[in-house]
Amino acid sequence: MSQAASLLARRKVFGVAAGAGALAAAAAVLPALTSSPPDIAEPKAPPEQRGGYQLTQHVLHYYETTRV
Repeated sequence: MSQAASLLARRKVFGVAAGAGALAAAAAVLPALTSSPPDIAEPKAPPEQRGGYQLTQHVLHYYETTRV
């Protein structure tokens, strides 16, 4: 077998392997695309009293660590 024929055969092998990999990837993704979308949960009702910004202990600790 000549060097050119050997190179061509090697390219075919890699081409077939790439095609098989693409088919395997498509087969893995396809079931996820055909399944129904997940149920969307109802949004939670906002709290009756809005808390807004709260200066908690961990926030105070953060401020202390950022002082120069």
